[in-house]
Amino acid sequence: MPVQRLNHAVLYVRDVERSVAFYEEALGFRVVMGMRGAAFLQASGSSNDHDLGLFELGPHAGASGAGRSTVGLYHLAWEVDTLAELERIALKLGEMNALVGASDHSTTKALYAKDPDGLEFEVSWLVPADLLTEEVLDGRSGIKPLDLAREKERYGAQTRGGLGVSIPV
Repeated sequence: MPVQRLNHAVLYVRDVERSVAFYEEALGFRVVMGMRGAAFLQASGSSNDHDLGLFELGPHAGASGAGRSTVGLYHLAWEVDTLAELERIALKLGEMNALVGASDHSTTKALYAKDPDGLEFEVSWLVPADLLTEEVLDGRSGIKPLDLAREKERYGAQTRGGLGVSIPV
């Protein structure tokens, strides 16, 4: 049987409490279990036992060299249901000085941010299958700056993304 989806991710962080506060404020995660030096968080729309595990290494832990000097994970991508939610998160990440980029991959509208330890993550909205035209599919060959106002006008602020793509219909 093939892999179906990512169930959870686990990150090593310097300070669990600081990271928990960040993910709670930025993405609305909630702690479902914690212990000394560790926390397990669940996304608000998730039925997973947990979506993110955090393990504390302490303040002297070095920065990740992944992609610069070592191999390793580049980022995780969290999916949202609507462009209105993507816009809300963009504003929140901007307020937190965590937003580092926003890209239009044609079929995917993406925000890029860094957590307090500099670990990058993505928050994205996927064009639903019934709105994937040849023009949209051909657009995947390039990356453009994200214009959320234009995308909300094109697709609707409340259109549920990912249907028929990441979400079975």
